[in-house]
Amino acid sequence: MAWTEKTWSVGNAHVQERPVVYKFMNEFPDEVTRHRIPWLAVVSWKYDGDSNNGMPLKEINESMINLEDGLENIKGRGSLFFDVYSATGNNLKEFVFYIADREEFMNNFNGALDSHPAYPIEINFYKDKEWSELEKLQADFGITANKQLQSDSAI
Repeated sequence: MAWTEKTWSVGNAHVQERPVVYKFMNEFPDEVTRHRIPWLAVVSWKYDGDSNNGMPLKEINESMINLEDGLENIKGRGSLFFDVYSATGNNLKEFVFYIADREEFMNNFNGALDSHPAYPIEINFYKDKEWSELEKLQADFGITANKQLQSDSAI
């Protein structure tokens, strides 16, 4: 069964009285796919945005955009991983993925960024078989998770 990311939402929130912009998936892949991809990988970039209400300054933001462009080239999207949300604000940029295999994901991650300069990022992994982190984020923005999402299937 195939599943394609359908829609994304963008939302604003405040964390410690500072704006944070989120971009996140509205839907979940089917249960079989979710169980095959049980790891949450969080790529974090801490920066000093105190002079800009917690948002990155122009030069740092441009580097973050270059990183994000590189992340678009990670091999295995839809089979090895799903990028599920990003957040920017309160002195932190995060790119969050659900992944099937940490070693293979990191090999592909590093391969996608091979020609890039070193970024001041940290990567942490958490077991989240139920995809509860994405479900919580959606709920924070008033979106009710539909974990029983019907897969697209060819007839």
